[in-house]
Amino acid sequence: MVKLRALHAWVPVVVLLTLLAGCATQTSKTTPRGASEIQADLQHLMPSKAPDREGWARDIAVAFTAQGLDSSRDNLCAVVAITEQESTFNADPVVSGLPKIARQEIERRTQAMHLPAFLVNAALNIESPTGKTYNQRLDTVRTERQLSEIFEDFIGMVPMGRQLFSGLNPVRTGGPMQVRVTFAESHAQDYPYTVDGSVRREVFTRRGGMYFGIAHLLGYPAHYDSVLYRFADFNAGWYASRNAAFQAAVSRLSGIELALDGDLLIRGAIDPSQTERAVRTIRRQMDISESGVRRALEEGDSLAFEETDLYERVFEWADRDAGKPLPRAVLPGIKLNSPKITRNLTTAWFANRVNDRWKQCMSRGRAS
Repeated sequence: MVKLRALHAWVPVVVLLTLLAGCATQTSKTTPRGASEIQADLQHLMPSKAPDREGWARDIAVAFTAQGLDSSRDNLCAVVAITEQESTFNADPVVSGLPKIARQEIERRTQAMHLPAFLVNAALNIESPTGKTYNQRLDTVRTERQLSEIFEDFIGMVPMGRQLFSGLNPVRTGGPMQVRVTFAESHAQDYPYTVDGSVRREVFTRRGGMYFGIAHLLGYPAHYDSVLYRFADFNAGWYASRNAAFQAAVSRLSGIELALDGDLLIRGAIDPSQTERAVRTIRRQMDISESGVRRALEEGDSLAFEETDLYERVFEWADRDAGKPLPRAVLPGIKLNSPKITRNLTTAWFANRVNDRWKQCMSRGRAS
């Protein structure tokens, strides 16, 4: 076990490295640029095959200006890379085999919600306002927007639809950046456009999908030394890369193998997570109470976690044990799970794939 008296020699080194990393990754304090200047930059950064480049540039520029985000070339290319990866600049991309995917997901949700299958099937056979049954419309659905609209219509039209079937809509993400609908709904207070019906519908538009997608990608502060980790967080959740590095440090000190998934707590659960259990085994060396451990881990979805005694002490001990400063961010080890995914893909694969596109975008910018 690492001895506490040896830590004092490492503290200045760790503090210096942390400060340097923070300086390298903080959003640059530049004078805000106008939308027209951002649009002009984007014309050089978007791939040549992107349709309606002027329209895309306009909607992206509005998202940056409305949210007061740093419109550096690095950040613009990050948005371009995510959009190219998720939709190849198509606001409502076609999903291959969507009718089959939708029916499988409906069946899964029917079972999870403990709904009688015959009741769901009977409801889907009701004639919709288009003259076709909802089952018939499902047979020809091609995009997530269409599928979501079918279910919004379905839930609003069938008897007791909202009470019985509100959780049946299989579409949870959408739009050109594939942002979660729940994220958009919780970050819509400053949305600059008039909402067309619902925030859910806005997600499937170009303007809404870009606004909320950019908020998810760039709308939080992080001390990362590479944009790669923002790409991982975009897939796995805010601060997942930082939290995965913390889990790795805890695993090193405790000897307990942990899934490096970035989830420090089981939200809404009384029982401690595996990460919390592992931290408890070393808390006495950290001189932190069990309640102090829980309070610190509850900060895991914010930058404030890095200021807790738990975070600082775990890394002080882990750095000493390793004989060198450990990384403060690692790619989360998460297998991607979605009805649309048929291959064995991971968050690391996604982040590296997007990072390659980001480098290509940056090269286009240098050539302009």
